Amino acid sequence: MRPTPRKAFAASVFTVAVLAGVSLPATPAAATPHAAPSAAACTPAQVVTNGGFESGTSPWSQSSTSVITNRTGQTAHGGTTFAWLDGVGSTHTDTLSQSVTIPSGCSSATLTFWLHIDTAETTSSTAYDKLTAKIGTTTLATYSNLNKNTGYAQKSFDVSAFAGQTVNVAFTGTEDSSLQTSFVVDDVALDTSGDTTPPADSTRTPAAPSYTVSLSSNTSGTVWTGHESATFTNASSTALSEVYLRLWDNYHGTCSSLPIAVSNVTGGTAGALSVDCTALKIDLSTPLTQGQTATIGFDLGITVPSGADRFGYDGAFSFIGNALPVLAVKDAAGWHLDPYTNNGESFYSLAADFKVTLDHPSTLLVPATGASVDTPGSSGRTITTATASKVRDFAWAAGPFTKISGTSTAGTPINVYSVTGISSANAQSMLTTAKTAVDAHASRFGAYRYGELDAVIDNNFWFGGMEYPGFVLDLVSTTALTHEIGHQWWYGIVGDDEYNSPWLDEAFTDYATDLALSKTGTSCWNSVSWASTAEKITNSMAYWDTHSSRYSTVVYGYGKCALHDLRRVLGDTAMAKLLKDYATSHWYGVSTTAEFKAAAQAATTTDLTSFWTQHRIDG
Repeated sequence: MRPTPRKAFAASVFTVAVLAGVSLPATPAAATPHAAPSAAACTPAQVVTNGGFESGTSPWSQSSTSVITNRTGQTAHGGTTFAWLDGVGSTHTDTLSQSVTIPSGCSSATLTFWLHIDTAETTSSTAYDKLTAKIGTTTLATYSNLNKNTGYAQKSFDVSAFAGQTVNVAFTGTEDSSLQTSFVVDDVALDTSGDTTPPADSTRTPAAPSYTVSLSSNTSGTVWTGHESATFTNASSTALSEVYLRLWDNYHGTCSSLPIAVSNVTGGTAGALSVDCTALKIDLSTPLTQGQTATIGFDLGITVPSGADRFGYDGAFSFIGNALPVLAVKDAAGWHLDPYTNNGESFYSLAADFKVTLDHPSTLLVPATGASVDTPGSSGRTITTATASKVRDFAWAAGPFTKISGTSTAGTPINVYSVTGISSANAQSMLTTAKTAVDAHASRFGAYRYGELDAVIDNNFWFGGMEYPGFVLDLVSTTALTHEIGHQWWYGIVGDDEYNSPWLDEAFTDYATDLALSKTGTSCWNSVSWASTAEKITNSMAYWDTHSSRYSTVVYGYGKCALHDLRRVLGDTAMAKLLKDYATSHWYGVSTTAEFKAAAQAATTTDLTSFWTQHRIDG
């Protein structure tokens, strides 16, 4: 979340029609345990050989001996050798390819290369000469004389779909009959990482959750009813006899008038609601031993309250964040049943797969987490089916939005959905910001993994901005939108316990935002002034909820300043490598302060003990 100064606003009067109370099934269906399939282990690797062309031509296949070269006229991105396709100035085709095997056990695979284009073409509208980058039979991108640049630019593509396959990485350059265009490629790499269940998460359970949801809305998109099921595996050596569902948005109502209503539970027996009705215990029909899997199901009703909130409606527009029940996490500390905080986030969850079907009036656009496909429903209605892999939550919106779309330079599809009153110029500005931000963050921390990215813009949001996987709520603000998109890595891909360690997503995201906006944080630590000896960057939301006026200053401001200071201690290159490697090693996992401190210490010969003390980073 990107906070803005709190606006004075009247408490909304919630008119909540409770669809169904929590009820116990008369004869609960048994959860059927079965052994979870074992995932192949992933050893992180870079599978392109001789990607910098410094070791001759093997194992590359090239159309002529002049493609891989160090001849004058072009320069390498690194070293002295590069691949120079075309540049002849007459009808010509050059090709370059290498066969690679992407390990089957790795959940992340990213192809990158550096590309420089110069041309004698003078047109600003016609692509006469083209370079195509492919993996297997899939075209990743096509560049042309229109993409000329003065130096190299890195290109990045998620190729995880090819895990377990042997495929060709190939470049094909074609020129027309006159005026040369040179396509110069260097430092090609294909990095793999990430087990299906990260080893660092082995004590966190229930693991590998998968949610299937089917909901239908009323005419305004403010009431949704249907069914949800959750499949999960016990990763712990201790038998799992119960799970908890987090019904986060019951914070926005009362226990006698529930915005999130769960009923007719199968696969277990529902207990009493707790934690201000935001936690529901379900005793499993059959305890699960380590490695066993079960499914629970339940009917679900969602009633959206009035208010321009992360869960609320603003006129004809509904924003539905944290409304789907998700499984709480149990680790060495026990079940995490922390309270909802309106000051920040409490949403600690493990990476999961979602398939969500939303049946709604065709007059409403429904942006959502994941990749969405619309199909006709019954008369006057549309069915939006959204699928998302390895995400920590699912959010959507509904309303007569104005939508514009584009694609970032690295290939990420971006959609901007605006409420009434957002000008087309502001919407276009946010689209431009989103394109730049997603590529900037991806170049530093790893390829964007959630397919398309939806940004929903409403200047009435009191909270500034809010992040969900592949889906953000925001004001018209370059800084705020760059920040929320940064959360796709720091909270999304690299998870954390947001209630107990909020700095791990907010400080890291604000630091990433500074880098994306070319801010260096010079001397920002010099203006630090602590309110008390108890105030620390690493304090939990329990502390910040009782010191709310200091939350943004310390967690966001002092937190990012501490990371800028760490960069000055390590050096720019070492800090960049630290964060990229740290993200890779925690891909879809969970970060802790202790793990980050250990990784930072391993990156330098300087003893960082006094650094952590000075910057009040405990853990």
